[in-house]
Amino acid sequence: MTTQQQRRVGLISLGLIALIFVAAIMASNTLLRGMRIDLTENNLYTISDGTRELLGSINEPINLYLFFSDEETRDLPYLRGYANRVRETLEEFARVSNGSIVVHNIDPAPFSEDEDRAAQFGLESVNLGSLTRSIYFGLAGTNSVGDQDTIPFLQPEKETFLEYDLAKIVYNLANPDKPVIGLLSGASMSAGFDPQTQQMTEPWAITTQAQQLFEIRELAQDVAAIDGDIGVLWIVHPGALGEQALYAIDQFILRGGRALIFVDPFAEIEMSTSDPATMAAGSPSTLAPLFEAWGIEFDLENVVADDRYALQIGGGFGAPVRHIGLIGLDNAALNPDDIVTADLGSINLGTAGHFSISEESDATLVPLLTSSAASSTMPTIQFQFLSDPAALLDGFVATDESYVLAARLEGAISSAFPDGPPSAEQAADASDAVAPTAPAPMSAGHLTSTDSANVILVGDVDFLSDRLWVQRQNFFGQQLATAFANNGDFVINALDNLSGNAALIGIRARASYSRPFTRVDDLRRVAEAEFRATEQRLQAELAETEQRLAELQAARSDGGSLLMSEEQQAEIERFLDQQIRIRQELRSVQRNLDLSIEQLGTRLKIINIGLVPLLLTIVALGFVVFRRRETKAAS
Repeated sequence: MTTQQQRRVGLISLGLIALIFVAAIMASNTLLRGMRIDLTENNLYTISDGTRELLGSINEPINLYLFFSDEETRDLPYLRGYANRVRETLEEFARVSNGSIVVHNIDPAPFSEDEDRAAQFGLESVNLGSLTRSIYFGLAGTNSVGDQDTIPFLQPEKETFLEYDLAKIVYNLANPDKPVIGLLSGASMSAGFDPQTQQMTEPWAITTQAQQLFEIRELAQDVAAIDGDIGVLWIVHPGALGEQALYAIDQFILRGGRALIFVDPFAEIEMSTSDPATMAAGSPSTLAPLFEAWGIEFDLENVVADDRYALQIGGGFGAPVRHIGLIGLDNAALNPDDIVTADLGSINLGTAGHFSISEESDATLVPLLTSSAASSTMPTIQFQFLSDPAALLDGFVATDESYVLAARLEGAISSAFPDGPPSAEQAADASDAVAPTAPAPMSAGHLTSTDSANVILVGDVDFLSDRLWVQRQNFFGQQLATAFANNGDFVINALDNLSGNAALIGIRARASYSRPFTRVDDLRRVAEAEFRATEQRLQAELAETEQRLAELQAARSDGGSLLMSEEQQAEIERFLDQQIRIRQELRSVQRNLDLSIEQLGTRLKIINIGLVPLLLTIVALGFVVFRRRETKAAS
């Protein structure tokens, strides 16, 4: 084959390749339309199955308005990057909803109508650092009947719950009616009349707060059936419920209802201050028949005591004393991956019990609140007639075990009434000691199990009492409540989460899109440890020098003259020289850290800018040489 023929063949080949490329592009646009591939490490742009189910159930148009100050954030690349993440997630929502969701991206420039609109929606303008103008970064939504819902400011710190927050606003707009919460309480949580004091009683702060966000419907202790429009049962200090009420709760949860349950081995809130015979008794509560069927174990005989999280209370003569039965948890004891506890900072509990799950149970117990390793269990009797909380520390030994104080139970559970509803005799008197009658025939609607239970359990009723989380003040005749712990937020989060549909509850925390420089972080940690060690050595030598100077001053025989002796002057000069040397070491540590980071950056630049293109060039040249050799061999 001549050289001219080879060129002609090459040109024809290039033409064919170009035609194939164009045809492939056209075919992909037609055949692969709508197909997407998420190549991010944690599938950040892949919508979860729960969100897809929720978006697919929308029956009305929903408009979402993303307000983001573009010009004012030009010097904030991190915030702009997160804004892109939010924008792309909303676009994916709109795509999955098949047009039910319409996304509007709005830049509320200062003094514009868009800024006025953002303010009308109730979005918050935030001033960040040295910016001269405030910025908007919030989301507002409307449905077809004019209902509104907003996220005032999309905080990058809440990125792991971005999908949940966006799905929640869509769910609220698609379901604008207030969720109905059924309150079954053995404690006096609502306003009422106290016959002992002959005065009206104020409702608990948590009851007032919940009534502002939900429709709270109080249920009787002997409730026989749960209304169909109730989505969540809020059970507080149930006490000795009859078989009829237990069966109603059992069937409600097996039908897909959710529940928030507060039980307690020693509920101090129910201690009477007017009757000396009962003032220190405390009262336990549990749902033993249901817990046993679910595989849940709740210890009524012991209280969790925690030496690390013990709260200080007023002791004798006003001196503060640590009470290891009153626990103040910080965020290290709260589950950061559950929406109920993710953003909370402190939770207070009083004489709480703990939960565990049996090995035979098919359900999953996800801890929400846990004690520290410096905790143990103590018999409830030790908290009765307790006059000095400091006495609890006598002989206290931590078990190096963390106890589950609150948890989410989810998965497969069985009925506590496998043979059907209780008989009339059992319902009338559950504690009758005579031989039980035959069970009633199983009703057509009786359920024996479910695979999708979702129940939140809390081992403390005092958790809800005002004294552990809120302070009331009378301000010109009005009661003002100031929260000093997040107990109320926990309850509202739990009711809000449980009142959503199953798809919304199933959305979990997602990974963050930010990719930290782990190698640089490791270098910083090593340098900081070395810096601290050197600094501590300096402080130790300073203390040693001061002690040496004091000893020299005390040993002087000239009556403690204010003039320094030669030995003292020499000791001070020696320390000053040592101080200069150690400071040089500290600067050297910092310089070495900066140098290590620069060297790491240089190596990465060499690899990305030089090595990778060089390798690609070598591969390309090798391919050219290989082709030429094949051509020569063929000719």
